[in-house]
Order: sequence, then structure tokens, then C-alpha cells
Amino acid sequence: MYVRYLNLINFRNYKNVTLELCDGTNVFQGDNAQGKTNILESLYYSSVGKSHRTNKDKELIYWDSNEAYISAYVVKERLDKKINIKLFKDGKKAININSIKISKLQDMVGVVNVVIFSPEDLDIVKNSPSFRRRFLDIELCKLDKKYYHCLSSYKKILNEKNVILKKFSADIDMIDIYDIRLAEFGSYIIAQRIRYIEKLNEFSKKIHSDITQGNESIRFNYIMQLKDIDNLKEELYNLLKSNRKKDLEKKITSVGPHRDDFSIFINDIDVKIFGSQGQQRTSVLTIKFASLRIIKELIGEYPLLLLDDVLSELDTKRQEYILRSINGIQTLITCTGITGIKKYLKGNNMKIFNVEKGSVQEIIWWS
Repeated sequence: MYVRYLNLINFRNYKNVTLELCDGTNVFQGDNAQGKTNILESLYYSSVGKSHRTNKDKELIYWDSNEAYISAYVVKERLDKKINIKLFKDGKKAININSIKISKLQDMVGVVNVVIFSPEDLDIVKNSPSFRRRFLDIELCKLDKKYYHCLSSYKKILNEKNVILKKFSADIDMIDIYDIRLAEFGSYIIAQRIRYIEKLNEFSKKIHSDITQGNESIRFNYIMQLKDIDNLKEELYNLLKSNRKKDLEKKITSVGPHRDDFSIFINDIDVKIFGSQGQQRTSVLTIKFASLRIIKELIGEYPLLLLDDVLSELDTKRQEYILRSINGIQTLITCTGITGIKKYLKGNNMKIFNVEKGSVQEIIWWS
């Protein structure tokens, strides 16, 4: 799978730009605040129908325009896809895939898969559990429409239940109905997260060893309040039921996948608490490349890899690992200059673009 053409109209700082990408490495160089990340953001949006940088679509529209357009032509093994997205100032959007309008973001699952790696991804390691849950949810929603449905349903029911808990006199029978539904959707969410962590461990073992030249081993543990993974639905319901008194007092649901987490260990040391900054960066790099392998195994094609100004954050050893590991994967790299990575950029399957104030020009390249 790869994106052949990308057209942006009134998107961020682009009035009208059309890019013809190669199916190998595409490097976008330029000073900061010129629009390099906006290109990657448009492709991420084409994958999930949301930005990874803002929750407000109106921020994606050129300041003096009322509408923005993203159009991407995606080459796939079975059937090519043409994605057209129209964004409006009032927050509405219209999405068409091969000229067929879709009404749910769930219908975008699998059309174009991406894995993005940016400096902000360090939050997966360093920040609160919500960042790690969000990572798992995003990756699983890319791969599983049922997971997308269960997650959306779980969040809706959880919000409704919490509203009832905040009332002066809560209806216990109504709470029980909500708990039954939370156990139904929540058990599927937890089961799929556990399977994803197992896959993450499977692929990360070799990746992390290669990056660290065999000096470090990495593992991931899913953290939850449930113990019996063979009876998740029943156990989650019983746990919700046993916590009702406490939940009524605190007026919030205290158990479920919305409270879960996962931990990262390097050489049996918790990276969040005791890991060096280098180890934290390496663990994120491992997670991202393991995610690539998981998608390839499950859908048969590598996703698009977006590297947003991360090479400058990594040492030479980790830069080399990335640039030697992207053969056969369409990759978009943003950077301020290619001097530091020039020796790794070899071969004909590559394009380099210069980005300046919303203008993109391809550079003739001699390897």
C-alpha cells in the first residue's frame, strides 16, 4: 500500500498543492513553521478522519477560507482507493471513498493505514495512563471495526452512567442495566488490548535487541483490575457491581478499561520511573516499528510510515536503524536538513522536497 498523489486545498497553510509521492522514501526538508508537518497531518487525517494535533477541524482550514479539501490516491494490492475529504468551518465534514459517501468514521478503517512517530509520542512513556490507553485504542481501531464500535459504545454508556451517578438519588436498577452493557463492550476492549500487548511483546523482542545491539530487552505488561482473562465479561460485571457503593459516593465509575494501563520494562526496570531519556526514546521507537509489523501481519500490507521531525531527536545509532529498516515501506520524513542523514539516503526509490511558506518543490537528487 502506498499513496501516489496528495492534493491539499486551503488545508492549514496550503492554498493549493499537489504532490506526486514515490512508494519509497519521501523527505520534506525546510525550516520550522513552513508546513512540513501539515502534509503528514493530512495523511493521518485521511486514515482515521481526525487530526493527531487538534480536536477542532476548523483549525485545519486556511484562515481566510470556509472550506478545506484533502484528496489522496492510494494504491493497494486489491483495489486502489480515492479518498476525498471536505472540511467546513462549522465543524462538519464530508468524506467520500471511491465516490461513495461514508456516514461513519468507522467505515474508514483499513482504507489507508498509517503509523506516525513524532516527538510528542514520548508521552506514551512519560505521561499519564490516558496517553497509553489512547495509543492502544488508536492502533486497534485501525485494525478492527468491532473494536471501534465497542469503544464508541462503551464511552457513550460510561458517560451516561456517570451522569446518573452524579444525581442526588441514583436509580440502582438503571445503574445495573448500564453495568451489564459496560461489561459486554468493556470485556471485548480488554481482550483485544491484551492480545495487542502480546503481539507487541512478540515483535518488540527482536526490534529492541537490534536497536540496542543486544544490550537491552523490552517487555510490556497490561495493567487491569481483572484477574480471570477467560471470563472477562462476568468478572467485569461483578467488579462493577461490587464497586457501586464506592462509585455512588465518588459519583464516577471506578473500574473498567477506561482505568487500565500498560507498563514498559527495559531489562526489568520500569522505563517511566527509572529509564533514561535515551531508553524512553528507544522504547517509543520500538513500539512504533512493532506496530508496523503487527499491521503487516494482520492485513498483509505495510502501512504508511510518517516520521515527523524525529531523526534530530535520536542519536546516530537509532537514526541508522530507522533509515535501514524502511525498505519496502512508503515513508514520509520531515526534517530541517538532510546533512546528518544524507549517507543513508541512497537509491532511486526516493524523493526530496523543499518546503517553504506553504510551497513545496521537488529537488533533483543525485545519490
